[in-house]
Amino acid sequence: MKSYLVSFICFSLVQLSISCQNKTQGIPSIVPKNEVRYAKGFSIQHFVGYSILRVQNPWPKATKTYTYILKEHHSKVPDSLQRYITISVPIQTIVVTSTTHIPSLEMLGEAQTLVGFPHTDYISSEQTRGLIAAGKVKELGNNHDLNTEVLLNLHPDVIVGYGIDNHNPTLDNLEKSGLAVVLNGDWNEETPLGKAEWIKFFGAFYGKQKEADSLFTAIEKDYLRTLEIAKSAVTTPTILAGDMYEDHWYLPKGSSWGSILLKEAHGNYLWEDTKGTGSLSLSFETVLEKAKEADYWITSGQFSSLKEMTDSNPHYTEFKAFQTKNVYSFSGKKGTTGGVLYYELAPNRPDLVLKDIVKLLHPELLPGYEPYFFAPLK
Repeated sequence: MKSYLVSFICFSLVQLSISCQNKTQGIPSIVPKNEVRYAKGFSIQHFVGYSILRVQNPWPKATKTYTYILKEHHSKVPDSLQRYITISVPIQTIVVTSTTHIPSLEMLGEAQTLVGFPHTDYISSEQTRGLIAAGKVKELGNNHDLNTEVLLNLHPDVIVGYGIDNHNPTLDNLEKSGLAVVLNGDWNEETPLGKAEWIKFFGAFYGKQKEADSLFTAIEKDYLRTLEIAKSAVTTPTILAGDMYEDHWYLPKGSSWGSILLKEAHGNYLWEDTKGTGSLSLSFETVLEKAKEADYWITSGQFSSLKEMTDSNPHYTEFKAFQTKNVYSFSGKKGTTGGVLYYELAPNRPDLVLKDIVKLLHPELLPGYEPYFFAPLK
């Protein structure tokens, strides 16, 4: 018995020593699970007094993981994490660089923390446009050549930037100037719910993890509910997408966000078997040969009427969908300075996009629903 007691005490002391050592080195004995489920480009782990935010895929084929420490006020970050950019949260001011970031701020009730944006005319939201009109959001110029002088004067708590590759000299220079720059890769997500889940990325900066999770859960439930409704469709209409721009017809590749939504709405997108997530660039003749008899046509949003389409290219009339006036666009909802709301809000609200497409393809499945983005061109 005495031998057992001595062994037990020794074992306990060893365990206590390991536990203390782990705390000193910043290695918790129990590592929290990643709070992100659909998005592939970032992860969040919440610890006592701080969170670890990792951005894994800010642009296609990125090889580096970017780690940021979000530290609560008056808390201490472990020594092992000191080498990473540390941001005190909740933040009070922010600069974002994509219109797709705006809805997250608004949904979290933090629009008033936005102090700067490049090309403010692109913003469509009435709420944020009101802040711009009141002089509370400064113009920062070109996204790839941000006005460093204005940014230094603003000195926001965080700048949320993005890049299309590893060459981002503007963001690098801002970081060297002492500003906290965090990369965002929401545009690089391949699935509708993956894009929408980036609201959790923004929620972490405001200490609103629960609010962000609740907002996303509501979007997720609505999306999955509509997905189940679409499965009951008895037809699978054929769909043409995009239109001509400078002698090329641009339309989404088969693995893209837009293609996935068309498929999940129980539609037969004619190019859904193509590989990749970007855009196809085809000739008019190639598209006409394959999609002349397509039931529906969802345009790129550059046209507001059928007449505008034929003024641009009279050969559009050769498509069956044009002849039957089954041409749909999201161009109808714009901000006061011309920004298209769909480009801003749709990635954050795939539930609305999916319902819209189900309504136009299978109107009987959603009686009483009025599409939010899409409308037929007249």
